[in-house]
Amino acid sequence: MANLNISVVDKRMLKQSEAASYSGLPVKHFKVTCPVRPVELRQGTLLWDRRDIDLWIDDVKSGSVTDTRETILDRL
Repeated sequence: MANLNISVVDKRMLKQSEAASYSGLPVKHFKVTCPVRPVELRQGTLLWDRRDIDLWIDDVKSGSVTDTRETILDRL
């Protein structure tokens, strides 16, 4: 009998497409909707922190996030 050991590491920092997928949004909607600022850990590489995305989603669920036209335009 053979044993199969698989180790899965959850990434904390996500590329934009991964962050969009993680949040359940298409990339074009994620870009406009998500207020989480990316981090540049390496020059030219923007990454989104999964913990920050979780906090944003929790805020949306609790109703504490209210976007104004100005805040949406600032993110564009």
